[in-house]
Amino acid sequence: MASLDDSSKSGSAAAATNCCDTTPTTPPQGRKVALITGITGQDGSYLTEFLLNKGYDVHGLIRRSSNFNTQRINHIYIDPHNAHKARMKLHYADLTDASSLRRWLDTILPDEVYNLAAQSHVAVSFEIPDYTADVVATGALRLLEAVRSHISATGRNHIRYYQAGSSEMFGSTPPPQSESSPFHPRSPYAASKCAAHWYTVNYREAYGIFACNGILFNHESPRRGENFVTRKITRAVGRIKVGLQNKLFLGNLQASRDWGFAGDYVEAMWLMLQQEKPDDYVVATEESHTVEEFLEVAFGYVGLKWRDHVVIDKRYFRPAEVDNLKGDSTKARRVLGWKPKVGFEQLVKMMVDEDIELARREKVLVDAGYMDAQQQP
Repeated sequence: MASLDDSSKSGSAAAATNCCDTTPTTPPQGRKVALITGITGQDGSYLTEFLLNKGYDVHGLIRRSSNFNTQRINHIYIDPHNAHKARMKLHYADLTDASSLRRWLDTILPDEVYNLAAQSHVAVSFEIPDYTADVVATGALRLLEAVRSHISATGRNHIRYYQAGSSEMFGSTPPPQSESSPFHPRSPYAASKCAAHWYTVNYREAYGIFACNGILFNHESPRRGENFVTRKITRAVGRIKVGLQNKLFLGNLQASRDWGFAGDYVEAMWLMLQQEKPDDYVVATEESHTVEEFLEVAFGYVGLKWRDHVVIDKRYFRPAEVDNLKGDSTKARRVLGWKPKVGFEQLVKMMVDEDIELARREKVLVDAGYMDAQQQP
């Protein structure tokens, strides 16, 4: 149940949380309802924007925390008291709490369910493997079972389910990787995503649920978390450019990834659930670039040399490395009619532009004495 501090932040999406009302929702006739786990993440925010533009009512499940984590969706927040305009609503739940998942399915009555929630940081999964498996693998199973039992109890067999997979599941499998490539996970995160993938396939085959796996290769944006290597780089570029930072510490610069724009990839998620039959799809740009190439573009874009600032720190090397991920998205392009719109260099420059502007605002605070300029080396 929402507590008093939830409503005190009236200017943020956190205030939209309405965990007291458990009356089944009845959207206007013809309007679809989507339920998103992980709505406050990068993909969740872009998918919410996309679905709202399609005319959906969107409900998101968020974890209770004393710190609000709704920054990525605050710009689309409308106070729920403004009922005729507020088509995004948030509710407290957790993938580790099966009862909350079933309760909100029964309340929201969604047409589409998108499971985007995860402990999604590969390196961190080595440090908290139990938690990663509980949320990523067993959490997906809990949500699938909640969907199955909801359908069984209500007869609403039109629900369509999307499971967010990851290219990390391929691990050491040689590129290019497609839907038929074998999985060889190299981290607790990747192994957990493999389990979630096969749970989804099993529920599709055993119970006839319309359930799809989207095996998305790396997708980035200015909304990417700052502890992911791409955003860590562009954040540092912005701070170095305005004089707030001098060094950037990284691990393996030769790791190669298929990087696309998250805003493009959420369209593929939606397209999967609009098909006649459920299936699994690889979503990728079909280009692969090393971390070093990313550095070249990011630093070069603002007239800097990355070698003057980057320091290799062995603490950022993984216990088991994934050398090269490059997707074969032939099936998605043929069946879904999907293709990426934003290229590699355009993506990097987009992220750098945003982070330079962020660094400039940060510098104003530093110059005014509100922040410590020596927080970064």
